[in-house]
Amino acid sequence: MDNSLLASFGSIFTWAAPVVFAVMGETLTEKSGVINLSLNGSMILSAMAGFAVATTTGSFFWGFLAGAAVGALVAFIIAFMSIGLKQSQVAVGYVLTLATKSLAYFLGAPFVGKPVMQLSLVKIPFLDQLPILGPVIFNKDIVTYLSYLLVIVCYIWVFKTSKGLILQGIGEQPAAAFVRGANVNRLRYIYTIIGGALVGIGGAQYSLSVKTWNGQLTGIDGIGWIALAITIFGSWHPVRGALGSYFFVLLQWLGITLQPLMPNVNSRIFQVAPFPLMILALLFVNIGSADWVERTLAGLPEGGRKFVSRLIRGMRTHSPAALGTPFDNE
Repeated sequence: MDNSLLASFGSIFTWAAPVVFAVMGETLTEKSGVINLSLNGSMILSAMAGFAVATTTGSFFWGFLAGAAVGALVAFIIAFMSIGLKQSQVAVGYVLTLATKSLAYFLGAPFVGKPVMQLSLVKIPFLDQLPILGPVIFNKDIVTYLSYLLVIVCYIWVFKTSKGLILQGIGEQPAAAFVRGANVNRLRYIYTIIGGALVGIGGAQYSLSVKTWNGQLTGIDGIGWIALAITIFGSWHPVRGALGSYFFVLLQWLGITLQPLMPNVNSRIFQVAPFPLMILALLFVNIGSADWVERTLAGLPEGGRKFVSRLIRGMRTHSPAALGTPFDNE
């Protein structure tokens, strides 16, 4: 593969890192039974805050910390309004999305176009020498590496630890988890805030590593909604969610790569195409629950029916049973 094309393809993993952080954060939040619908606005506000603090202090550390703090604060408001005051999680999240988005553009206006340092690339010894994989995966900045690690940690935490089983319990059967000694609402607060902090780190990375802060032209608007869709697409599973994140960014990369090869096609088509394609992918993974699909499968030959049924079952998503449902610790 041509070196320039290889380097371009490798950028997918850097671009996808903010989406991975957001998807992992939302996965943990929704696994606990809370819907954080404010992701889009929260990411934009975190991107602005992270950029503003980093440029003011000259420190990436404080920039990312500011992004995490903003994401955690927005998530805390979601948790307090929905858990403490029993308000609609969807309504509160949607209002916060609009409010944080407008606030970001208002407060971030003085920082538009300001230069910021670039995160330096860190080569992993030996691994960076691997053919193809080395320059594509193991020649990135430290935050991109952390996104790889985050997927592994989330998977192990959720599915391989006792605390992860409790997390699944408060999202699936909170009453049963409470009987077994889990403080459902406290844990929901904790996981919502942690998830929000991860979303905030994703927003900060977008403005500090992927692009820069340029107000409404930054390009981050809409990524939060995609992260919400990918969480569903990934069936609330960290690994599937990460794969969905890379798939979405791959679609974006293909649009940029194919545009020069098709000069007669309007460039806006390539920019917009990844979004409806993700919606179609989301529709596909949920289509197996429809009655007409079952009727269509019944008319297929035995071998074909079994193959298609296994494929649909493997891609079907299952949301936490208590998602969005308030619980009283009584």
